[in-house]
Amino acid sequence: MRLARPSPARVLIFAHGAMRPEAFDAPAIPPARMKELGRMQQQISVITLGVADLAASRHFYTRGFGWQPAFENDEILFYQMNGFVFGTWRKAALAEDMARPSTGGPAAFALAHNVAAQADVAPLIDALVAAGGTLLRAADAPPHGGFRGYVADPDGHAWEIAWNPAWPIVAEGHVTFSA
Repeated sequence: MRLARPSPARVLIFAHGAMRPEAFDAPAIPPARMKELGRMQQQISVITLGVADLAASRHFYTRGFGWQPAFENDEILFYQMNGFVFGTWRKAALAEDMARPSTGGPAAFALAHNVAAQADVAPLIDALVAAGGTLLRAADAPPHGGFRGYVADPDGHAWEIAWNPAWPIVAEGHVTFSA
């Protein structure tokens, strides 16, 4: 039985002025209507990355991070995360769904996976590289504190693997920003 292709929510990232709001045809919501709607809830429901090779992507996320898909078909995989859903979707199908041409490479952004201890950063980076990732930056201590390194998934999406002593991680995996 083939399931219908899902239509996940997406996050628009305006990176370095590469996309401007006036480039979109949709009219802005009038201020009076925004007031009626109230303030938008501060949350992200789904993050979906376009990928060239779904099997290579699956291998990276299941073998590198150890995540298990909650749903998969021949076009998309969804992973249930701690409070949101993470998806990898064939790049062409995602571009078609967005009615937007597929770009040649990833945009200027990084996803992050925080770990509970500094000693966990380098071994996780090694596991991700062994699962098909590309080392972007070896683990080291940045001037602002903590410990981090960067790995790209098979499609070039950057992942920061980080430990930050000021951001505790609760048992459910949630990280909380604290100044």
